[in-house]
Amino acid sequence: MTRVLSSSSVSDERGSPEGCPVPSVNSLDSRSSSSLKTARILLIKPSSLGDIVHAFPVVSAIKTQWPGSHITWVVKRQWAGLVERAEGIDRVWPIEMTVRSWIGEGRALRAQRFDLAIDLQGLFRSGILARFSGAPTRIGFANGREGSPWFYTHRVPVLSPDIHAVDRYLSVATALGVSLPDKPRFGFRLLEEDMTVVRKICQSKGFSVDKPWVAMNIGARWPTKRWPLASFAAVVDQLHETHRDPVVMIGGSDERTYMNKLRALTDRPFIDLSGDIPLGYLLALLSKATVMITNDSGPMHIAAALGVPVVAIFGPTSAARTGPYGGGYQVLTSRIPCSPCFSRVCRHNPELECLHLIKPTQVIDVIRPLLAAHVPCR
Repeated sequence: MTRVLSSSSVSDERGSPEGCPVPSVNSLDSRSSSSLKTARILLIKPSSLGDIVHAFPVVSAIKTQWPGSHITWVVKRQWAGLVERAEGIDRVWPIEMTVRSWIGEGRALRAQRFDLAIDLQGLFRSGILARFSGAPTRIGFANGREGSPWFYTHRVPVLSPDIHAVDRYLSVATALGVSLPDKPRFGFRLLEEDMTVVRKICQSKGFSVDKPWVAMNIGARWPTKRWPLASFAAVVDQLHETHRDPVVMIGGSDERTYMNKLRALTDRPFIDLSGDIPLGYLLALLSKATVMITNDSGPMHIAAALGVPVVAIFGPTSAARTGPYGGGYQVLTSRIPCSPCFSRVCRHNPELECLHLIKPTQVIDVIRPLLAAHVPCR
């Protein structure tokens, strides 16, 4: 049995690392908060793609409250193209994920004389990077992993694990004294020059982004997040029969093998953009999609943040924690006892039953009204 979910969150306080001497705080004192109006702020959120998208509302909220602040975002180099298109970021600081690089970056960051370091990653390397930065105020989550809370001057208590990542990150902004808007804002900069590049690429593939089309993402970092290719192929078949709008596959160059396997499962045409759209241009591309069908993945979060209707397929992960944020989306999941298991290896018998129970006809039933009603966001 499958079900359709909407986003939700519940809250209760979780514990902190035993013996950590830094007290948990719900907010800084007013004196410390007022000093951040023109502060040099270091935001540490190196990865992954979806988590980076979830952090955008923190930047928007801080810049709205303190437009005179200067924000530097430390991010893994492969995701820098996305952060470069975040409103409110004054400097993008790309890094490599090696220990030697981490230490060197810490020394370089220290020279920037930051007033505040915000660690949204919550791991040992991000915590020690905050400490190496020399920022006198360092804030992160009370339940950060790998001992990261030991490097903070202030720890924010974390609510139930079922709180959405966006709301969890925004709890740090609240602790800083930031007033949150009624609706979190994802401050993307949609650049006309990006759109020009995207239009040229898509024209070379034989379709126009300015006409209706369906985005489909068959990839995911975890093998256990991947809906069967045969199911995606069946959706392609049914969409071709009923709507005829182009179905456009997105993904990195590492997805091309899966695209070839998908092509062997359907004789209906689809357009393959895997490896053709650099990450920074994905914003411009997805802003023109009519709807997106996707596994739990980074591109799913980009589409949802842009306001594109999303049909998301969830198996081992929780939509309450990391599903599409906001409205205008549908999540398909199944009711089996072990889901969500949050495991990259399925030990259930039958294997990946949580995904196999979700049928292509259910996706089609959900997507029909979205295709009929949606107007592209730009």
